Amino acid sequence: MPDLVPLEPVDYLVIGHLARDLTPEGSRLGGTAAYSALTARALGLRVGVVTAWGGELPLKMLDGIRIQAVAAGQSTTFENLATVDGRRQYVHHVAPDILPGHIPPAWQRAAIIHVGPIAGEARGMIDADLAPSILGLTPQGWLRTWNDDHLVHPCDWPAAGQVLARVGAAVISLEDVAADEDRIEAMSLAARILAVTEGPAGARLYWNGDLRRFRAPQMDELDATGAGDIFAAAFFIRLHATRDPWEAARFATRLAAFSVTRPGLQGIPSQAEIKTCLVEVF
Repeated sequence: MPDLVPLEPVDYLVIGHLARDLTPEGSRLGGTAAYSALTARALGLRVGVVTAWGGELPLKMLDGIRIQAVAAGQSTTFENLATVDGRRQYVHHVAPDILPGHIPPAWQRAAIIHVGPIAGEARGMIDADLAPSILGLTPQGWLRTWNDDHLVHPCDWPAAGQVLARVGAAVISLEDVAADEDRIEAMSLAARILAVTEGPAGARLYWNGDLRRFRAPQMDELDATGAGDIFAAAFFIRLHATRDPWEAARFATRLAAFSVTRPGLQGIPSQAEIKTCLVEVF
C-alpha cells in the first residue's frame, strides 16, 4: 500500500479521483490520476496524487507514488460499454470532492501540477494558492454529466473561458465536447495552449494564434482507455522540459499511441517506448 501521509516534495502532482472501472473481466483501477501519475513516474519524476478513494482495490500498481487520499465510502465508479454507435459510459458512484486544503503544503509548489477531474471534483483548485511552473488542466470531468439512469453525456461548462485563461496549458478530447468545433474554437481562443486529442487520428494544438496537427502512428488498437491521460501527462512534462508546445505535442501523440495496444494500466509507457519517442521526429 502506498504511503498515505507523504511530506516530501514532488515534481509532478495530479489532483483528481482515482476510479474503479467495471469491465467484463472485473474491476480495475483507473482514472486520470492513475494513468497520468504512472506516466509521470515512467518518465522519471517524483509523483504525488491528491485524490478520494474508497479502498475497494489494492493500489500496488502505484507503489513509489505518494498519495494523499480523502476517505470515501465508495470510489468514483465507471462502466464503459461498447455499442455499434460507440462507447456508452455510466457512472455508478461519485467519491467526495477534493478541496485545496487537502493538498500538503510541500506539494503546492510542485514543478507541474495537473488538475484532472473525472466526475466534477476539484473545481476549487483553479483558485487555490498553488505556484507550479506549469499548471495543466484536463477538464474532462467538468465537461460531462449524467442522467438519472447514470448515462454520461457532454454538458456545458460556463466557466470555460475564465478557467482556461488561468492555466498554463489544457488538454481535451473530441469526445469531451461531442466534436463540437464551435466549442473547441472558443476554448482555443481562451487558452494559452490547448491540445485536442482525436483518437487514432492523433492530436491538434492551438498556440500563439497558430494551429498544427500531429498524426499518430497506426497501431493495432486493443483498448484506448487512458490514452488521453497518458497524452496529457507526457505533454505537460515535455512542455516543462523544452518550453516548446509543438515538440510536447509531437512527443505526447507518439507516446500515447503505443498505449492503445495493451489493456488498461498495462498501456503505461515502457522505457523503450519513451526512448523511441524522444529520439524520433515525424
